[in-house]
Amino acid sequence: MKFTLGIALSPLDQLTGLARTAEEVGFASIALPDSLFYSEHVSASYPYTPDGSRFWNADTPWPDPMVAAGAMGAVTSTIRFYTQVLKLDPRNPLLLARQIGTVAVLTGNRFGLGVGLGWSPEESYWCGTGFKDRGVRADESIEIIRRILAGGMVSFHGRHFSFEKLQMSPAPAEPVPIYVGGHTEPALRRAARIGDGWSSAMIGFDDLRSVIGRLRELRTEHGRDGLPFEIQAVCIDRPGLDGFRQQAEIGVTDAIVVPWRRFDATLQEKQDALHRFAEKFIKPLSSG
Repeated sequence: MKFTLGIALSPLDQLTGLARTAEEVGFASIALPDSLFYSEHVSASYPYTPDGSRFWNADTPWPDPMVAAGAMGAVTSTIRFYTQVLKLDPRNPLLLARQIGTVAVLTGNRFGLGVGLGWSPEESYWCGTGFKDRGVRADESIEIIRRILAGGMVSFHGRHFSFEKLQMSPAPAEPVPIYVGGHTEPALRRAARIGDGWSSAMIGFDDLRSVIGRLRELRTEHGRDGLPFEIQAVCIDRPGLDGFRQQAEIGVTDAIVVPWRRFDATLQEKQDALHRFAEKFIKPLSSG
């Protein structure tokens, strides 16, 4: 099992330092969060807290994940980056494909695209898209992005997007993996049907085990059970060596962790926490 560093809510001036240290101590990846803006009022509840409230405020830093990946990629050489997860519905897939392709090329194929539908209607409406049909839009967007990143002239004619032959260059030398987030049945079906993996929000171990079992069923149903498939998990109730081993046993391939207790910790405090985490967990688990 690999380890990914979650950098949500970290100040922007800490990102390159965290990336260097995470690579140095053995993290495989960095998870890039996504939030377009903080609206004063929202017309939907946040789905991953008990009371539906947001756990951040208007001043919380949310860098553009593509720009953040480019900056961190420039100061590292092996660690990977993936969005966890990027909200598809507010974004135009052509413009997004241009960004993804550029980041993938500049980082030497160290970028993966984690996608979700988004939970805030305001993010969709105020960016000019429709929230209610976001599932169909996401399916079309993923297909468009994959076609463009494969290189060459491509066209597309769907329900929401349509264009004649075009090409974006340079195309990445390797396919950009696409991970699908979400805990609902439609999200799991989308991940099993077209994803290279599934990415969780905060989830308990028992629910995680059930989701992984359901994903196996759905992938078999779609004839994709023999293909590589990542399970990226933020498991909230299985810490420690035994907990990580249990996660690996049920199929988690990538544990997303935040090794510091305070989001307002200094860069040095976070770097020290990364070293301690590596000594306590990454090294013992990598050696068996």
